[in-house]
Amino acid sequence: QVQLVESGGGLAQAGGSLRLSCAASGRTFASYAMGWFRQAPGKEREFVAAISWRGSVKYYADSVKGRFTISRDNAKNTVYLQMNSPKAEDKAGYYCNSGTCGATHSSSDYWGQGTQVTVSS
Repeated sequence: QVQLVESGGGLAQAGGSLRLSCAASGRTFASYAMGWFRQAPGKEREFVAAISWRGSVKYYADSVKGRFTISRDNAKNTVYLQMNSPKAEDKAGYYCNSGTCGATHSSSDYWGQGTQVTVSS
């Protein structure tokens, strides 16, 4: 079993920045790819970004490419999502996922509770 705890959400100004964190415990963090997904009200959950277990391969949704950066620190069992130049359409609940398949943008069953991001113009 794995436990995932997201943090860092809040109010971001359009054009500013925000960094989300996801702390993992319960299984060998460094053995699994990690991902971020988001869900806006009334919409389905969608893929945002994923990173391989070693951090050498990264995948991004087209909507965030060039603005968001995913990274991980295996010594701290933590994955990050740096959100630069957020837009109003980035407003959503952001969820961490352990075991994400970046190539297919598909998730595993291991989710955190989510952290809310709001963007002000």
